[in-house]
Amino acid sequence: MNHLSHRAPSTPATADIHADVRRALAEDVGGGDLTAALIPATAQAEATVICREEAVLCGTAWFDEVFRQVAPSIKIEWHAHDGDSVSPNQRMCDMHGPARALLTGERTALNFLQTLSGTATRARRYVDAVSGTQARVLDTRKTLPGLRTAQKYAVRCGGGHNHRMGLYDALLIKENHIAAAGSIAQAVSTARRLSPDQPLEVEVENLDELRQALAAGVTRILLDNFPLQELIRAVQLTAGRASLEASGGINLINIRAVAETGVDYISVGAITKDVQAIDLSLRFSVPASNK
Repeated sequence: MNHLSHRAPSTPATADIHADVRRALAEDVGGGDLTAALIPATAQAEATVICREEAVLCGTAWFDEVFRQVAPSIKIEWHAHDGDSVSPNQRMCDMHGPARALLTGERTALNFLQTLSGTATRARRYVDAVSGTQARVLDTRKTLPGLRTAQKYAVRCGGGHNHRMGLYDALLIKENHIAAAGSIAQAVSTARRLSPDQPLEVEVENLDELRQALAAGVTRILLDNFPLQELIRAVQLTAGRASLEASGGINLINIRAVAETGVDYISVGAITKDVQAIDLSLRFSVPASNK
């Protein structure tokens, strides 16, 4: 698998961000913002985004793109960057531009910022929980539909690492694949024949299947829902012959204990699936000259 450090996360392609924002604005604005039309077209306004809780900031590129598409004349000055820790009541950015456009883009821009910051914040909590161990925290494919690239970027901003992006960039042989193929050995053999240059990982559900995967020469193995004592035994049995990934039922309460078993990776679907948006506020003001 390809893992990227959070210290210098590369922002997704501009075209991807543009497409994300275009879809989001289409569903919100549709044929036009009826309420914003009540504001004089020439009115200018200022706005400030405030964070109401401790968080990790993420999503500034999506926020900027919203207003670029709504009104390129809007000016945005950021006081924090993606990956930064922010505090309650911290001012994150100041804005100035046409009042109508600021009002039209407000909700969509905040939706991106609060959702991606929520993902980055949750990732940081899991990463902090395993600090000092060798385990790396991974995301999964349990992402919000249409926002996978964005959420995986947010995971990196929070200090986590990315598992495969999708079904196309790595093989993960799971229970149903094994059942359909007939055995772990057969599934692995076929995978190597059809996709010899792609990363390969096998999911196992018990120590016997772990032995089969090791016998097949698999160098990356996912331990699915193993109890702690079984994880310890799996690490001992593997003895460095393969990288081990723990998955299933991982939360902030038990992840430290899982990490201390000696596994190399821990994948957590909750990082991207159970996202709680960060509490943000956009304060709006209209200069006296426009009133």
